[in-house]
Amino acid sequence: MINFITRHFTSLWAFITSPFRAIWRGIVRIFPPREFTVMDTPRGNVYTFKQSSFWRFTRFCGKVGLALWASWSTYVFIYHRPLLQKRTQQLEEAHATHDRHMTDIQTYLAKFNELARNLNVIDDKILNEKSLKPEEKDKLMNSRIKTWGELDFLRTRITEMFKDDDFAPEYTKLSELSIEYELTRAENEELKKRNSQVMESMAQIASADTQIVDLVTSMTDENTEELRKNIKKIKSTVNALGLSERALITRANKFSNPIVGSAFSPLDFDKELDGKYQKLADNLELWHGLQRLNEVLPIGAPVKKMRITSNYGTRKDPFTGENKKHKGIDFAGKIGTELFAVAPGRVVSAGDRIGYGTTVEIDHGLGFTTLYAHLSQIMVSRGDWVRPGTVIGLGGSSGRSTGPHLHYEIRYKGAPFDPTKFVKE
Repeated sequence: MINFITRHFTSLWAFITSPFRAIWRGIVRIFPPREFTVMDTPRGNVYTFKQSSFWRFTRFCGKVGLALWASWSTYVFIYHRPLLQKRTQQLEEAHATHDRHMTDIQTYLAKFNELARNLNVIDDKILNEKSLKPEEKDKLMNSRIKTWGELDFLRTRITEMFKDDDFAPEYTKLSELSIEYELTRAENEELKKRNSQVMESMAQIASADTQIVDLVTSMTDENTEELRKNIKKIKSTVNALGLSERALITRANKFSNPIVGSAFSPLDFDKELDGKYQKLADNLELWHGLQRLNEVLPIGAPVKKMRITSNYGTRKDPFTGENKKHKGIDFAGKIGTELFAVAPGRVVSAGDRIGYGTTVEIDHGLGFTTLYAHLSQIMVSRGDWVRPGTVIGLGGSSGRSTGPHLHYEIRYKGAPFDPTKFVKE
């Protein structure tokens, strides 16, 4: 070995470094030194630069290293980054599941401890309180059975939570903990008793309902006939105005003012129900409409002592002697005689009119108004609401009059008609 080294190498160091020198010679053959010339044209200078084999090899290694780094980064970004994100997401889900498990465990344990305390309290009452009545003892036993069932349910859930690795919590908050457990036969018997009592009560209610409906129906029929009496008196007059009882009732139910009240809302029942309910509703609507008509229509005399001196229709004019239509009824009376509103309404006019003298006009609704003429004094003002019996003025002889009297008109939609049947009892 020593002979080989001394024969081929000048020294031991030359032997050790020979592989590296061989590698370097290979690098020099691949990357030989280079010279390149650069000319500075404006100044005419020429510069020569040299690139050694070491510089060229180092630059090549740098480029190769940069290419490898870029390739590895691209590979990691395309393949490993989604995998890393997936692992991170799985870790977060595991943390969240662990937190939910811990919350669920705390919730179940708190409820378990509460039920255990309740069970101990119930057992203590059953064993130690001797004055308990049988009903109270049965109630406590039912409560104990229910509590024990809930306790057993919670025990099962907690056991599953600790043993089953794939356990999924059902509740995360105490407010969401809803334990439903079927009651025992004793509680079912109690429910059956209550159901029986409810059925008996429903039968009693159905019987009472039938009696009430029949009674109210009978009362509405009687009252309806009583209310129809006044309406029948004016039926011919109303028909002459183009109105029917049904139309008046419908309009009266929809009518409202501060004195008579709000409109009536008809009742409408399901057709599948017993027809007696809809019949009763129709009777109530008819009764209310007739009652409202008796309140609203100006039926009655505007004076206490009624003495008619001139009827509605054609007569000789007291001033000219010619035949002329008289649009109202004249009531005899002295100056100062009190004149009354015959129905609730609102004063729409109070003052002087040509020919009528001092007048008051009242709107009663449904298109009907009353007019009082030849007054000596007005006791109301325009816009006032008046009730039946309110003194609206005093009799007189103002305007085109031959003596003290009241000229009284009833108008429908502004046109006067014969008020005789409205006035006479």
